[in-house]
Amino acid sequence: MTELCRRYGVSRKTGYKWLGRFLSGGLPSLLDRSRAPHRRPNQVSREVTELIVTLRQQRPTWGPKKLRDRLTKANPSVAWPSETTFARILSREGLSQDRKPARRVPLAEHPPSAPRAPNDVWCADFKGKFRVGRQYCHPLTVTDAFSRFVLCCRDTGAERFEPTRAAFEQTFREYGLPLRIKTDNGSPFASLAVGGLSQLSLWWVKLGILPERSRPGHPEDNGRHERMHRTLKAETARPPKSTLDAQQAAFDAWVLDFNYERPHQALEMLTPGTVFANSPRQYPIELADPEYPEHFDVQRVRMNGSIRVHGVEVSVGRILGNETIGLESLDDGFHQLWFGPIYLGLLANHGKGNVTLDRNCPVNQR
Repeated sequence: MTELCRRYGVSRKTGYKWLGRFLSGGLPSLLDRSRAPHRRPNQVSREVTELIVTLRQQRPTWGPKKLRDRLTKANPSVAWPSETTFARILSREGLSQDRKPARRVPLAEHPPSAPRAPNDVWCADFKGKFRVGRQYCHPLTVTDAFSRFVLCCRDTGAERFEPTRAAFEQTFREYGLPLRIKTDNGSPFASLAVGGLSQLSLWWVKLGILPERSRPGHPEDNGRHERMHRTLKAETARPPKSTLDAQQAAFDAWVLDFNYERPHQALEMLTPGTVFANSPRQYPIELADPEYPEHFDVQRVRMNGSIRVHGVEVSVGRILGNETIGLESLDDGFHQLWFGPIYLGLLANHGKGNVTLDRNCPVNQR
């Protein structure tokens, strides 16, 4: 044995071990054996795995972090595995799919306003129409950007001013007024009129709300709202309900669950309902004209959308008919036009009755 072990470069202990395996089981016993441990003290039990799988089946859109948070609060005495282990269990049980790598986009040149408290910024958008039975559903959604609280999820029947205003009016009466509302550039939130104003955003300005629009073609500027839409669609419209009433009932139930049951990672696993609070700014009984600094020349726009400057009639748009606008005098006959906080453009007097409105001139520049 000593000579053989020296010839093959192994210790005598190893030589006797191989000899014992051969004598007990023949040549098959000399094959490499598994190095896996015989015992796994940290192995997840089948009972824990079944609880994870059951909750995932009840909440198919919840990820490992939300699942673990819910189970930990419901059963604090259980030693729950890590989020990574949760993810592995979901993958092993066929309850998750690998995401495609997202295309990276450049950062915005002008970052959106950052809310610091509830009602600093609300986000609003239409989910996008989809067929329910023989009709189309047009869900309007409104959320609080700070708390992620869903303030409105309502089928308006059409993406027009009248039903959209009615939905916002009901929301304002229930929760109060925000400081800003962020939307995209579509109707009825914006238009091609001066300042991008629409009937809806003009109404917001008179309520003391600043309209804030994302850049055209950049839905990521309102990313947290778009992410909410993905969850809304997955949990209420796949597949759609048979009637509009049933679809609205599904929206209402989902809003309660999203606001008061679903923990949110950005809120340190709190629910939006525990963070949101109604606005102290109440919906007014009557609308008031915007206020302007004392050095502004305030004019009321005629019903045909024109004002009179230097004895010349200048059109500023019919959408501002019967509204008050402010003219800020600069020099050499130039004026900056404002509707409340909304900059409308630069008014230039070129002499001999030639007065023009440049909508594209940046504020304080010419």
